[in-house]
Amino acid sequence: MKKYVFSFLLIGSIAFAQKLTIEETVMGPRKYASKTLSASQWRKDTKAVTYLSADFSGLMEKSASTNWTEATLVTKTELESALKAKISGDEFTLRTFPMVHWKSKNTFETELAGKNKNYNIIFDVETKQITKVVAYPSDGSEATFASNNQVAWLKGNNIQITLADGKTIAVTNDENSGIVNGSSYVHRQEFGIDKGMWWNEAGTQLAYYRKDETMVANYPLTNWNEREAVNKDIKYPMAGMTSENVTVVVYDVASGKKVTIQTSEPKEQYLTMVSWEPTGKFIFIGVLNREQNHLKFNKYNASTGAFVKTLFEEKATTWVEPQHAITFVPNNPNQFIYQTDFNGFNQMYLYSTDGKLIKNLGYKDVVVTDLLGFDATNSKINYIGTANNGLDRQLYQVDLKSGKTIQLTTVSGTHNASVSSDGTMILDQYSNATTPNEISILNVKNKMANTTLVKADNPFAGKIDLPKIELVTLTSADGKTPLNGRIIYPANFDATKKYPVMVYLYGGSHAQLVTNKWLSGAGYFDIYMAQQGYVVFTMDNRGSDARGKKFCEVNHRQLGVNEMADQMEGIKFLKSKAFVDADKIGVFGWSFGGFMSTSLMTSQADTFKVGIAGGPVIDWKYYEIMYGERYMDTPQENPEGYAKTSLLDKAKNLKGRLLIIHGAQDPVVVQQHSMNFIEACIKAGKQVDYFLYPNHEHNVSGRDRIHMYAKIADYFDTHLKK
Repeated sequence: MKKYVFSFLLIGSIAFAQKLTIEETVMGPRKYASKTLSASQWRKDTKAVTYLSADFSGLMEKSASTNWTEATLVTKTELESALKAKISGDEFTLRTFPMVHWKSKNTFETELAGKNKNYNIIFDVETKQITKVVAYPSDGSEATFASNNQVAWLKGNNIQITLADGKTIAVTNDENSGIVNGSSYVHRQEFGIDKGMWWNEAGTQLAYYRKDETMVANYPLTNWNEREAVNKDIKYPMAGMTSENVTVVVYDVASGKKVTIQTSEPKEQYLTMVSWEPTGKFIFIGVLNREQNHLKFNKYNASTGAFVKTLFEEKATTWVEPQHAITFVPNNPNQFIYQTDFNGFNQMYLYSTDGKLIKNLGYKDVVVTDLLGFDATNSKINYIGTANNGLDRQLYQVDLKSGKTIQLTTVSGTHNASVSSDGTMILDQYSNATTPNEISILNVKNKMANTTLVKADNPFAGKIDLPKIELVTLTSADGKTPLNGRIIYPANFDATKKYPVMVYLYGGSHAQLVTNKWLSGAGYFDIYMAQQGYVVFTMDNRGSDARGKKFCEVNHRQLGVNEMADQMEGIKFLKSKAFVDADKIGVFGWSFGGFMSTSLMTSQADTFKVGIAGGPVIDWKYYEIMYGERYMDTPQENPEGYAKTSLLDKAKNLKGRLLIIHGAQDPVVVQQHSMNFIEACIKAGKQVDYFLYPNHEHNVSGRDRIHMYAKIADYFDTHLKK
């Protein structure tokens, strides 16, 4: 018996050295992370790069003046000592050195928590002292800091402000939980919304969202952990039903006066892109109608709330989707940058505050993914944008006056790059399909590397045998649009054999699964399944991200139709390969991918033998207004589209084995979707498998995710592989 156990352990250890374990599908990204410089950034007004030490215990620096040798700027112990010296009434135990934002050459800003309060501090790296402290209670949330040492924060559904002298005042006192003030969770955080409060530059006035959702029906989510299960009600406005009413209010700290911005009727509209004019006299708001096809970008008087003028409008036959607040040109309060995909690709436009378009700053078909900011002269903008049919991310620089754009990084791959304060150097970090991670200092003029700071080796070498990963290009169902795909070949691939296939997909907007970076965007579970003997295939169909608006809007009023047509082109591609077992094709996806998996299992039942759908949308009339109506309009306006894309009446078509997984507390795709599909399967006499994670929301996280992946792998092994 002992000999048998020893042999088993030995075999297991050999397997461990060659393949990922099911635990490593979740823990692997940390365990096999490529060598890097964590949180690397330029130190302001220097030719020096700072980053966190490998054990996260200190802030490090590499500088051109020292030939890029490593030096310690501040240790965690030094920061803790400074905290104790400056803030005597609290206790601090930092697990790691916090993330920092450089304010000047010698000072950085950071946020951290003490035992009693939360703090925003300014730390001087030369004197090793804290020069500024702003505190708010530890139970406060969504803190927003003003320039004059005031902080606004949320206590439940109300706003509090802690003044510079430490006194706290209540801005709102709504007892009805259906009135929510200052929260970023407005319009379900669509339309680029990530804040609910905005200080003017002087810190004298606070603008905030006031959301009235009392008219939205309560939706129950059951908590099974109590002795007697209880419902936690949420507000979940479904497509075609009554939505929340949102206004923007301006609060004057000195007078305590509140002014509601007059964004007019109807009440069911979307307010986004909230931005203060630098002088503080005016506030700008994007007003989008509920139909989401007409945007007005309006200017309002901040003191009276009165409408001043509409600067510009956007209308579309499909949808208008604002995603970014405007960015004012530094030292020029009369000009701002506006981002929109109205002309096909999300790009930048220079406007005056009178609404005049000054310059189109777009470049080719590049989609702006991250606006990095202005150069030292405020005459150029640096940004990250797409290239190579959306596979790459490159650093670009555009001149505001001429509109001329230059590409500052050149190696094909996914770049995370920034320019030094003086505009002469680039901190460039990139990876691609063959490069795990490389960090270099480039010269802006010739784009050549001055020095390489990190050149990571393959983190799997000698530990894990990675399967072959290949990027492929296919053509969409319209016969003309190139699509990006990825094949992961089975371990010990033999082209004379036939292998089962797992198609992993998402397919919806604002997501991209195939990219030119390390592992080509593949997840560790994809790699695991390939190591278990599957061909793992993924393709970004039309409707997905980073390819422009035309690429996406083919799904209008018929979500899933063209997306499935494109995925079937991928299936044709797979079936053309001699090593693919056409009788053993399975599909797996989550959320929109769960919708796609279930759709394919019922609409292409002769193709897919096994499907796994996590948190699937089953019928878009059960989904929330903001996302659902953008693509589908309302059920009243588009009954044919809702009927065509609903899966409830397609349960009767199911032939293969389908496993549906859902989080019992899912507030995104509510469990009603999968429950109604189960009921439809029962009525149609179709067998379907169902698994619930009682204590999870839309995604299964933590160690429970290991359990989930084990279940998915076992389901494919049992019903597809054998």
